[in-house]
Amino acid sequence: MGDFNAKVGTDKVDDIDIVGKHGLGIRNERGEKLIEWCQTNNIIVGNTWLQQPPRRKWTWKSPGDETRNQIDYMMISKRYRNALLLAKPYPSADCYSDHVPVVGKFKLKLKKNSKPSANIKFDLAILKTNQTIREKYQISVQNKFEALGDAEEAPLSISIMKEEVETAIKNMKHGKATGPDNISVELIEALEDFGMGKVT
Repeated sequence: MGDFNAKVGTDKVDDIDIVGKHGLGIRNERGEKLIEWCQTNNIIVGNTWLQQPPRRKWTWKSPGDETRNQIDYMMISKRYRNALLLAKPYPSADCYSDHVPVVGKFKLKLKKNSKPSANIKFDLAILKTNQTIREKYQISVQNKFEALGDAEEAPLSISIMKEEVETAIKNMKHGKATGPDNISVELIEALEDFGMGKVT
């Protein structure tokens, strides 16, 4: 999130829901600003909610190891406060920095995404009881059928001419061997009118 150099310390009466009892050090002015920001955005300082010995709380040490402070935090939404199982620094990690990495462990239970029901149930009993709705329904259905009747009827079957079939088959074959359909040119010629009548 950034290097605020904010020390939040332990909880006070006005921020009991933001900072826990297990902070380190005394709060400074930047810590007050960080807590105000957390209150505005419904965020908690996770490190301060989990108990650890003081030697495991510090996240920064000064050059020469004269001072140690807790200024790096794991901040999470209040909604997930109980999901935070672990938030602790690892001073033994060699990161070539005066800051220490803070590692967190969460256990989230995600809510199953429920899909809306696709089955729409219609109240057909209202058609029997309400006269105006019944009339509107009848008019609507009648209009739909009239619109269908006005449309031109497409021909149900397209007549295929015998000559078209013969030309197409001969163009495909060119006197070659049988194809995947296993029909040879000789077979087509042998069928003559009888076979073409079946195809057309």
